[in-house]
Order: sequence, then C-alpha cells, then structure tokens
Amino acid sequence: MYLIRKILLLPLVVLCTISCNQKKSNACGTAWIGGEIVNPKKDHILIARSRKVIDTIQLDENNFFLYKLEHLDPGIYFIIHNEYQAIYVEPNDSLMLRVNTMEFDESLSFTGRGSSRNNFLMELFLLNEDVNNRMLAYNTLPPEEFEAKLDSIWESREALYKEYKNSKSFSKGFEEIIEAAIDYGLYSKKELYIATNARKKKYNENIEIPDSFYSFRNKIDYGNEHLRTYYPYYRFLNYHLDNLAYEKYEDKGNYNQNGFLHNYHKNILIDSLVSNDSLRNSLLRTNAHWYFVNAEDESNERIILEQFNKFSTHDRDKKEIARLAEATMKLTPGHTIPNLMLLTTDNTVKDLHSALTQPTVLYFWSNKNLKHQKKIHNRVDELQAKYPEFNFIGINIDTHFKKWLKTVKSSGYDEGSEFQFEDFEEAELKLVINSMNKAMIIDRNGKILDGNTNLSDFGIENQLLSYLNK
Repeated sequence: MYLIRKILLLPLVVLCTISCNQKKSNACGTAWIGGEIVNPKKDHILIARSRKVIDTIQLDENNFFLYKLEHLDPGIYFIIHNEYQAIYVEPNDSLMLRVNTMEFDESLSFTGRGSSRNNFLMELFLLNEDVNNRMLAYNTLPPEEFEAKLDSIWESREALYKEYKNSKSFSKGFEEIIEAAIDYGLYSKKELYIATNARKKKYNENIEIPDSFYSFRNKIDYGNEHLRTYYPYYRFLNYHLDNLAYEKYEDKGNYNQNGFLHNYHKNILIDSLVSNDSLRNSLLRTNAHWYFVNAEDESNERIILEQFNKFSTHDRDKKEIARLAEATMKLTPGHTIPNLMLLTTDNTVKDLHSALTQPTVLYFWSNKNLKHQKKIHNRVDELQAKYPEFNFIGINIDTHFKKWLKTVKSSGYDEGSEFQFEDFEEAELKLVINSMNKAMIIDRNGKILDGNTNLSDFGIENQLLSYLNK
C-alpha cells in the first residue's frame, strides 16, 4: 500500500504548477508532503511553519496522509504528531516519510524528492544524540581533554558533510542548516560543560576553564532569521543565555535556572543581545513560561511579568503569559487552592475542598505512563507510612473513567484517596499541571503550603517535617 501511494503521488508532483514572483513575496512554488504513521497516537497530523500551524491533515484508514504546500517559502517546517519533527522543504519537493511512533527517531525515514536532505539531517541528529549519551563522562574531563573530544567529533562531522556535499547539490539555505546542525550542536556541548562546572562551585569542585575555551562565542549569530525555529540553534541560545545570566549573579548565589535572579537577568540579555524580533519574542516567551511554572513567590512573579510585557512585542504572547502568571500566582503559598470538582471511584462528584480533612499532598498520574504510575504509588506508600499526619490524594489526569477505575481496583490502590478531574482542561489551567511529577502540599483549610513540589525529590521529607513542626 505504501509503495502504491508513493507511485500515485508522482503524477501529482508533475502536474503541480510552479509560480514565483520574487517582487511580491519570498514564497515560491509548491511541494507535496505525505507519508505513513505507524501506531498513530491521534487521527491527524499538524503542519507548522515558524510558530504557526498551517493546517490539520487527517490520516486515512491506512494511517496515510498527503498534503500540498502552496506558495512555498523554502526552509524549516514541522510535522507534529505527539512529537515535533523538523523537515527542510523546497519548491518541487515530493517528500514522503514513514515513522513508527513506538521508536520515533530511530524509525523515521524519508523517500522522494527532497529525501536525501532530510535523511542527512536525521543522521546528524542521531549522531548528536549519541554524543549526548556520553556527555556525563565527558563533563568530568579537564577542559583541554574535553575540547579534544569535541574537536574529533567536529572533524568526523565535517568529513561526513564533505562526502555528502560531493555527491549531492543543494541550496545555500540548506547548507546553512547543515552547518548550524554541526556547529551549534557542538557549541551546546561546550555551554553545558560551562554550566556543569558553574554548578560545582557550590561544592568548590569546579574546574578552572581557560579563556581560550570561550572563543567559540565569537562566532555566535544572535539573530539568524532562517535558523530561528531550528532546534539545535534555538537550544544553543537558551544554554548560552543561561550561562551569561549566571555570570550576572554568581557573586550573590548558586546557579538556579528556576530562580528569580536567573530569569530576571536572562530576560535582559535576550532583549539586549537578540537582534531578530521573532526570535527575541520566542525566547522571551519560552523563558517566561519556564519561570512561571516553577515560581513560588508572588511578588517576584509580578516583577517578571512586568519585565516580560516591557520587552515582548508579541500581543498574543503577552495574553498567554498573563493568563499563566495569573494562575501560578494563585498557587503560591498562602493562597487557597481552587475548589475543583472531582470524580470518585463510585462515579459521584465531590469538590476538592471537602476532601481536605487533614494536611494533604496532591499528586498526579496517568495510565499512559505505566512506569511513572507504579513508581509514584510506591513512593506514596512509603511517605504515607512515615507521615500518617498527611493524607495523600492521587488524581488521575486521563479522561477515560472505566480504564482508570479498572487500574485502581486491579492495582489495589486506596479507592477513597483516588480521583479523576471532572473537567481536566479547567484543572490543567487552574493548577498549572505541566508535569506528572508535580505535587502540591495543602493544609486542612485548603491553604497552599507548596504549590509546586516533587515527591521524588530528596527534600520532600524535610518539607513535610517542617510543616508538621510549625
């Protein structure tokens, strides 16, 4: 079926009309994107460009899709199906992909016109992931040995690039993407090495890094329009700006990516260094989102929100971050937790406040992550035995009642302490549930003691003890 559909695609590509008016627009020509999603998670995919979704494409009965990109602006596009996948598309491409969601990165492959470019980018990505797996060991090396390792990797990447370049012809735009994948991918490793040693200062274990190590920073482009949505470049800028931010407050405290000082200085750096408006707005939004979902001080949140509104020029981002900030401020200590409606195992509705008969820890889980589900319940059993003064309430964030109830009963969980949200979307917004690792500590009156903790953290027991001793 897959082969037949590829053959059927070819006449469509031949028949597509190519038009280009450079005076009016950079957009030029058309391209086709199609393929097969094995073990799909949804019945559709999204096609996106920059930060905008272009269209939603339904999968057919064989989990196949086909889409015509018109008025094509060459560059990075995204296919979104539970995960993001960047693809490089140019006019006249007839790009076909096949991916198994069970092993997304490892199974992804491309055929058709434009496939060699995307297969090469995928090869570079997988090679970079392999280096990531070795970084824990590399970060313990002295700077000279670490640089030697990275120089060797860079040389092997350049040799691979040269071999590809000799066998294929490609545009300047794609050449820029390849060079970014190689260079910024390895620059990121250097920034992570710097950050690792910055964190070690707390224990007086940091390594002295020579000035020459930082010379790569002279090559940074802080405003590349073509790379602004390309992950290796965007990720590098975040790592780099994190390290520059720490340099601004290192004499006042330890490295803390979630902290007020860190994010305050990082916002200033983004505004002053990043020359591309869209890139600057995107980095500001990413940083603000990260800060607010981790923040625990309302007054500091108000300062960061004011700063964000001053620097950002994107009205939609301002509205989005304002809504997020409003929700997170209400989850800081001293506020009353929203009285959301819960479904019981008896399929009745109960309000959250009525479930708070003693100091309580709320935690979240899903049937979609069996490993986390078992781990979190084992941890709760351990903590409940040590701290009987607290009630531990598990809230399943799925929407399928029967599957949840079956799991609760078959796993032997305490049915009186297990609930689902009646309206998960409302709960997700009001409790800012951005991770299943999130937990909340609340007193018997519904006052929030800690709106954003983690049961797996070593410090959770000290938190519980401190609240008992107040």
